[in-house]
Amino acid sequence: MNTVLHKAKDRGFANHGWLQANHSFSFANYYNPEKIHFGALRVLNDDIITPKMGFGTHPHNNMEIITIPLKGVLKHRDSMHNEWQSVLPGEVQVMSAGTGVEHSEINGSTEEHLSLFQIWVIPNKEDVVPRYEQKHFEDVERKNMLQTLVTSIDENHEGSLKIHQDAMISRIDLEKHKFSYKLKSKNHGVFVMNIYGNVSIENEIIRTRDAIAISETDSFTVTSNDDSALLFIEVPML
Repeated sequence: MNTVLHKAKDRGFANHGWLQANHSFSFANYYNPEKIHFGALRVLNDDIITPKMGFGTHPHNNMEIITIPLKGVLKHRDSMHNEWQSVLPGEVQVMSAGTGVEHSEINGSTEEHLSLFQIWVIPNKEDVVPRYEQKHFEDVERKNMLQTLVTSIDENHEGSLKIHQDAMISRIDLEKHKFSYKLKSKNHGVFVMNIYGNVSIENEIIRTRDAIAISETDSFTVTSNDDSALLFIEVPML
């Protein structure tokens, strides 16, 4: 088993006034040659956006983009849809940029900050027709058990959103509890982000917004030392 601990304080940080961004991997003006990607996982940004502010219209292509709001109201509009769409905590949004798409993302609240994770996964198929999905996931269905949010479009998995990659994104909310995670294959790795709480994984203590990258194994055990919420991003190791 190979493990690499990513402490929250060691992430790239940018304060743009309206945006406070934490980058797990090299992004924009943050560059760390040791943190370019983890397998097919290219970006994991932890953003806080002030009320009424956001990202103006900008293009993407050949990337699978997953957004998970944690607090507040995300408003999204893209070249596939003319109207603004709200994405709320408990929902997940996926966009396959494919041959090219333009989109805008703003904080839809006039009072509350927006907190979200944005994930970019390198696709296994390029120049696909752009597509968009969003779905609500009940929090009760991840209490002490794994809730699958995103899987491959080539997999027959009901209830999950789909992307063009042999990946799986899932969440779990743990009380003081032990949980065993089993990987799809030894060619996959998992980037585990602790949304909040305190857990132990392979003798490492993982606190709020710490992460650990795990590869070259078929399973591992998580022990929650306190009420915790974890995000698992399992991807092929390119």
